[in-house]
Amino acid sequence: MRPFHPSLGDLPAEIPVFPLPGALLLPQGRLPLNIFERRYLNMVEDALGLGRMFGMIQPDASAPAAEHGPGLCRVGCLGRLSSFSETEDGRFLITLNGVIRFRVAAELEPRRLYRRVRADYASFAMDLDLTPNGALADRPGLLAALRGFFRSRGIEANWSAIEQTPDAELLTTLSMVCPFEPREKQALLEVATPDDRARLLLALLHMAAQAGSHGEPPPGSKPS
Repeated sequence: MRPFHPSLGDLPAEIPVFPLPGALLLPQGRLPLNIFERRYLNMVEDALGLGRMFGMIQPDASAPAAEHGPGLCRVGCLGRLSSFSETEDGRFLITLNGVIRFRVAAELEPRRLYRRVRADYASFAMDLDLTPNGALADRPGLLAALRGFFRSRGIEANWSAIEQTPDAELLTTLSMVCPFEPREKQALLEVATPDDRARLLLALLHMAAQAGSHGEPPPGSKPS
């Protein structure tokens, strides 16, 4: 199979979007999804015939409701289906590979119940550069903060695998999978550069670990 390396001109101007709070897709990241709601089954079916792409975006809790549902964050990430299977009960199990971030230029009329937007990619052309971004400025500090974060959450981790993961992949994966609040996930998406994302991720790990060590509920949780 030929690798998928699009230019800006290859990208669709109008895209379906999947608004999902707390779900973060980053360029070159991989997001597994379990699709079961009718409108998103429709969306995946249509995407399979039209370039296999749709956007992940978070609802914006601070924005007024839009005509077709909750307000959307201003920035999302276009993804491309890289794997697909259908279960016996009619669900789709898919993996979405992150391609490029986009700004919502306008929301369009829904199609087959799912929402669509006009996407503006111009600010994020650097996302299409697959050249390795170089080393993390403070990989030992990031791993130390991650250990503290996992310890505060009682999370077991395969440290051997983590330590062998290349810098760019490690930064993307940790940003996507760590259980931060939706607004913190959005901040990780919107930062300008990988170096900015690494600094923000380090700060979030420190803050969450410190909150956990003081017996406070972690971000995104509710006291029982």
